[in-house]
Amino acid sequence: MVGEIFRDPWGIPHLRADDANGLAHVQGRVTALDRAWQLEVERHRAQGTSASFLGPEALPWDRFVRRARLSDTARRCWDELERTDPGTAEWVRAYVTGVNEGLRSADAPEFTRTGLVPGRWEPWTPLAVWLSTHILFAGFPAKLWREHITSRLGADAVGLFAADGPGTAGSNGWLVAGDRTVTGHAVLAGDPHRFIEDPGVYQQIRLSCPEFDVVGLAVPGVPGIAHFGHTGSVAWAITNAMADYQDLYRERLRRTGAGVEALGPDGTWRRAARHTETIEVAGEEPVEVEVVETDRGPVVIGGPEGLDDGVPEPGEPPPAVALRYPPRVTGDLGFGALLPLLRARRVADVDRAVDRWVEPVNVIMAADTEGGTLHRVAGRVPVRSAANGTRLVPAWEPGYEWRGWHEPPRAGLADGVAVMANQRGPASPLGVEFAPPHRADRITDLLSRRHRWSAADMPAIHMDTHLASATPLLTHLTTLGVPPTTPGNPGTPAPRSGATRDAVAEPAAAVGGAVSSDRVGGRAPGVVPEGSSSAGSTAAVGGAGPSAPPVPEGSPLAGSTADPDVPAPNGPGATRDAAAEPAAAAGGQPADCSGVVPEGSPSAGSTAGADGPVPSGPGLSEPAAALRERLAGWDRRMDAGSADAALFAAVRGAVVRRLAAHPAFAGAAAPPPYPEIFRPWLALVPRVGHALEYLLSAEELFGIDRREVVREALEEVAARPPAGTWGDTHRLAPWRALPPTTPYDEPGLSGDHDCVLCTSPVPGLTDLAARGPAARYVWDLARREDSRWVVPLGASGVPGSPHHRDQQPLWLAGDLVPVVTDWAQLTKETDV
Repeated sequence: MVGEIFRDPWGIPHLRADDANGLAHVQGRVTALDRAWQLEVERHRAQGTSASFLGPEALPWDRFVRRARLSDTARRCWDELERTDPGTAEWVRAYVTGVNEGLRSADAPEFTRTGLVPGRWEPWTPLAVWLSTHILFAGFPAKLWREHITSRLGADAVGLFAADGPGTAGSNGWLVAGDRTVTGHAVLAGDPHRFIEDPGVYQQIRLSCPEFDVVGLAVPGVPGIAHFGHTGSVAWAITNAMADYQDLYRERLRRTGAGVEALGPDGTWRRAARHTETIEVAGEEPVEVEVVETDRGPVVIGGPEGLDDGVPEPGEPPPAVALRYPPRVTGDLGFGALLPLLRARRVADVDRAVDRWVEPVNVIMAADTEGGTLHRVAGRVPVRSAANGTRLVPAWEPGYEWRGWHEPPRAGLADGVAVMANQRGPASPLGVEFAPPHRADRITDLLSRRHRWSAADMPAIHMDTHLASATPLLTHLTTLGVPPTTPGNPGTPAPRSGATRDAVAEPAAAVGGAVSSDRVGGRAPGVVPEGSSSAGSTAAVGGAGPSAPPVPEGSPLAGSTADPDVPAPNGPGATRDAAAEPAAAAGGQPADCSGVVPEGSPSAGSTAGADGPVPSGPGLSEPAAALRERLAGWDRRMDAGSADAALFAAVRGAVVRRLAAHPAFAGAAAPPPYPEIFRPWLALVPRVGHALEYLLSAEELFGIDRREVVREALEEVAARPPAGTWGDTHRLAPWRALPPTTPYDEPGLSGDHDCVLCTSPVPGLTDLAARGPAARYVWDLARREDSRWVVPLGASGVPGSPHHRDQQPLWLAGDLVPVVTDWAQLTKETDV
C-alpha cells in the first residue's frame, strides 16, 4: 500500500501516505481520477498539440507554444532539476507515476465524445503544464500594444490608456496580524482572479505524511501546493506582483545556404537555431511551423520574410520578434520551492522556500502561530535597461542585454494589516503596469472600520461590490447642462491632479495593458467561447483605471460613496447577503426611465445636492434627465439584483463604444497583423473600456467632446433601457475545452472588474464574465479547522458527478466550505 484516499462531504480529497514521495504518487493518482480530461487537455496545450482534437480554433495557441519552445524549455528545466535537486526530481517523478496509473482507470465522458485516449505523462510534463499556464502572466504582449498606440496616436496616448488590459487577471489577498484579530492569531484571506474554467483551475486538497500535513489549493497537473496553503502552524498566499520579467527583441534575420542568421549587438551575424514542426489539426490539413531561436530567445512573431499577413514598411527590415523569458535562459522553473513549502513550520521557512521561486513573480504573504508575518516579492526579474520594460528593443543594438537579477523587495504591515490586489506595492520597482488601486483601497478601508477581526468576518469583504471607478462617468453625467469647468472641453470635470502628466512622464507608473491571462490559447481573453450558453449577449460595459477625481462639492453625487460599516458576521445587512438575496440588493427595482423614479427605490428622493436637484440641462430628453437623476442616487454597488447597476453598465458600455468609434481613434482601430494569439491585447474597444477613467479624466482627449459623447450615450440608453437587473446580463461564462452536451444555465453575478468581488465583463463588448474568483480562502492561524475555502464549481471535474458543481451555490452567495481536519469525519475511499 502506497497511501490512502479519503473524502470530505464535498468530495475534496484528503490523502495520507508514509512519506513525501508516496504522497506525491497518491496526489497524481487522485488528480487523474478526478480530472482526467483536464489533465489530458493541459498536457496537449503544454506540448502545442491541442488542435489535433480541438480543431483549428486551438491552432493559434499551438503555434505560439511551438515557436516559444515551451515543451523544450520544460525538458531543459527537468534536466537541470535532476542534476541540481535529485530529491525534488524523484518527488515529481512519483507524482507523474501516479498520474499515469490513474489515467489508465479514469472514466471521463469527453474521451468518448472525442475518441481521444489519454496519453502518457513524462517526468517533465508537470513543468510544461506550469509553464504553459503562466507564460502570459507577465503580459509581454502589452509591449506590442504600446508600440501600436504610439505609432498611431503618439507617445502621449500611452499615458491616456494607462490602465490594466483586456485579459488582466490578478488576485485579492490580505493579512490581518494577531493584534487585530479576536483570537490573537493572524488571519489570511483572499481570492485569485483567473478565467473560470470547467474543471476549475484550482484543486482543493489535503496532503498528509509524517513530514507534513498541508491543506491548500493545488494546480492540477503539478505536485504539491504552490500558491495557497496551510500547514497548521504557518499559512501562505500569493497575488500576482505584476512584475515585468519577459522581453521582446526586434530581430534582423536573413537566410543563408546553411539556414538562418541573426544580427547581434556587436554587429556580427550569428547562426540561429532553426527547424520545422508539424501541427496536426482536427478536420483540416496539418500545418508546418518554422521554429527559429536567436541568442535572445525564440522568435514568436514574424521571421526572415516578416509577418505571414503583413507587408514591411518601406526601407524597414522584415519584422521578427524574439521572446526572452527566465526559464529559457536559466533552465530553472522554480520547482525546488515546492517541497520546502510543504515542509514549512514558520514564516522563516516559507521565506527560504520562496527564495527559490522563479515564475510567475508573486507577492507572498504568510503568517505563523508564533506571530511571525511575511510580506515580500518572490520570483526572478532580470536587471536590464528601462526601455526593455516598456517597448520592443532592437536586438542588433547594445545596451539591452540582461545583467543579472533583481533582489526581491520586501514590505511590512501597516497598522497590523497587509493588502495586495495587484496594485503598486512592494513590486513597484519591478513592474510597469499595475492594477488600479480601487480593490486594494477598498479592502484597506473596510479593514480599517473594525479593530478586531475573525476568520468568520472575511466573506463580507470577499463579496463587496462597491465600484469606485464609476466616479468619472457619474461626474460627467452630473455636469450635463452645467457651465464648463475645464477650458477646451465644456462640462468636463477637472482632471485628477497629475493624471495625464504622471502617466506620460513616468511610464513605469502608468503604461497600460497588463495582461496575465492563462487562457488566451483557443480563446481570446474575456471572449465567450462559441457554443457557450452565455454566448450571444451583447450588452456592453466598461470602466477601469486609477483613482477617480473627487466629486465636485455640492454635487448630488457628493458623499454618495460612503458605505455603512461592515456588519457583524452573518448579521443583518451583511455584504454577502446582498448577493445571496438580490431582491434586497440596492437598485433592485425594474428599470424605469420614464421620468419617475420608482417609489421605494434607494434612488428615490436622493438626487438633490447642496444646491437642489441635478439640472436637466439643455438638449436632454425627459427620459434621459430621469435616468441621469436615478444614476446620481445610485449607491455604486454592482449587485446582481440591482437595476441601477444594469443602467450604469449600459451607459458605460455606450460611452466606451462611442469613444472607440470616434475618428480621433481611427488610426488605432486596426491592429497590426501579428499572430492571432496577440490580437486581444491590441483590440481598441476593450482598451478604451479599461482605460475609461483616464480617458474621461484627462485634461484633453484629442479634441473629443466627451460631454457630447456622454450625452449621446445617456440618450441611447434612456431610449432603450435594459429591462432587468445587472445579474440578468452579467452572467458566468466558464471556459471549457469542449462545450457541454447540454448547456448549463449559468448564473447571474454580482461584482465588476474594479470591485473587490472582481467578476470581469469585457468593457464595451459584453456583460458576460469569463473571469472572476477562481477560489476563495480564509486561513485561520488560531485553529486550522476554522479555516474555510470554496471554488466556483466543485471538487470533481467529471460532468454528472455529485461534486462537479455542488459548491457553486455557496460561491455565488459568498459562503465557504469548512476545512475538515479530523480524519474521523472523513470517508475512506480506497487504499492505493
